[in-house]
Amino acid sequence: MSVVIRLKSTGTKKKIKHRIVVTDTRFPRDGRFLEEVGYWDPSKEPAVMSVKTERVEHWMKNGAKPSDTVRSILKKAGIKFGQ
Repeated sequence: MSVVIRLKSTGTKKKIKHRIVVTDTRFPRDGRFLEEVGYWDPSKEPAVMSVKTERVEHWMKNGAKPSDTVRSILKKAGIKFGQ
């Protein structure tokens, strides 16, 4: 099982919000997920985000890889990547 941290789209058209979720790569983008670890709302000025850093670090230690967009959001939230 390959685990990834990615965005799940919610909200309505032109009022989109995103949840940061941990999921299996075989699951659809807006489908089933293992755990919700935060959210990101780019429609607000400035963009609102909340991240459970302990849970993100736990999943990354267990092999979860963030998507490119989530990686940039996590950098803004102050999470370090060991690379």
